[in-house]
Amino acid sequence: MGLLLLLGVFALCVVIGVPVAFALGISALVAFFHEGLPLFVVFQRIVSGINVFSLMAIPFFIFAGELMFHGGIAMRLVRFAQAAVGAVRGGLGIVNVFSSMLFGGISGSAIADISALGSILVPVMKDKGYDADYAVNVTVTSSIAGIIIPPSHNMIIFALATGGAVSISQLFLAGVVPGVLMCICLAVAAYVVAVKRGYRAEKFPGLTALALTFAAAIPGLMTAVIIVGGVLSGVFTVTESGAFGALYAFIVTLLVYRSLNWKNFQTAVIQSVRTTSMVMILIACAGAFAYMLTFYRVPTMTVELLTGITENPILILLMINVVLLLLGMIMDMAALILICTPIFLPVAHSLGMDPLQFGMLLLVNLGLGLCTPPVGTCLFVGCAVGKLPMEKAIRTIWPFYLAIFVALMLITFIPAISLTLPGLITS
Repeated sequence: MGLLLLLGVFALCVVIGVPVAFALGISALVAFFHEGLPLFVVFQRIVSGINVFSLMAIPFFIFAGELMFHGGIAMRLVRFAQAAVGAVRGGLGIVNVFSSMLFGGISGSAIADISALGSILVPVMKDKGYDADYAVNVTVTSSIAGIIIPPSHNMIIFALATGGAVSISQLFLAGVVPGVLMCICLAVAAYVVAVKRGYRAEKFPGLTALALTFAAAIPGLMTAVIIVGGVLSGVFTVTESGAFGALYAFIVTLLVYRSLNWKNFQTAVIQSVRTTSMVMILIACAGAFAYMLTFYRVPTMTVELLTGITENPILILLMINVVLLLLGMIMDMAALILICTPIFLPVAHSLGMDPLQFGMLLLVNLGLGLCTPPVGTCLFVGCAVGKLPMEKAIRTIWPFYLAIFVALMLITFIPAISLTLPGLITS
């Protein structure tokens, strides 16, 4: 009865439009009262959810991403990508994917990726004769590279949700190959659709232009190198690397590129505070909700339920993928990471799956959910940037969904994709 009450109150709050963070907190509080648990315990769980030192890295990562967004780095990355891969049939689509891979590895945010790159590339693609739906679909689906390619604050949230079962540095390493693989799949899809629609190729600007655009992009690209490299080398903790990365991003945009003015700086600060506040409230309330899920033995029951349906590990993993994808279509990503990790990680562990591999499976699924209706945040933002009705985008986005699905299946069933690089570096 208590579990039904917990889930029922949560579902009711979501349906009537209560923000997910507060829905988690309210439903957990109702369950606490129902079980007669001391009230101070719920506040203890809320506070302990955010009383984690590594979480201090999140505001620094978010601030660094906002500085990159408002400081003009996106344009330089686009120019480099266009010089490198633009001379292919439908090259601007591949440029879009390649730019997302580069910028996502710096910002760690899918929304920042769409806002920064979409506002640059979508109008250019339209002017070059590309259909609006193609431009929006490529921009939306490639944006989730920022979730998987390090550094990513979602990886920090996942590491927290595992209860210390994985290190953030290993997660950063584990995300490199899956992120690049997904971008390759999307680039193939972009090329195939471009050929089918008859889009033309751009002219290769020459090796000199390629070298110059690369040189201009290096200072921005070094942000990710500093953050990830500092953690892997042991020079910085994750929090320290985030702080140093934000400082470096500020210096680069202000003194090197000279593209950060006072207005943009204010906007970056305000947006960082807003995003950080939402993430922290969500983590705090999800901590209490996850405690009640454990109290009601939901992880154990989930393992028993799935293994009771079938003992075939392939079918169980497919079922986990389907559930995560469906949940990702209707709920916020950070909340789902905190809720689903303690539920499905034991199931994956019982099948012999490494937590690092499960983390990549989880992030790709939930990232795809950001691009799908009815609550796909990336899809809504991309359509707004491209001034395209969502209905038109949905009709032709399926090749890109298929590309991400192919990458997801490879990540699910080939452990080496996620585990080889962490094994090589940490061995």
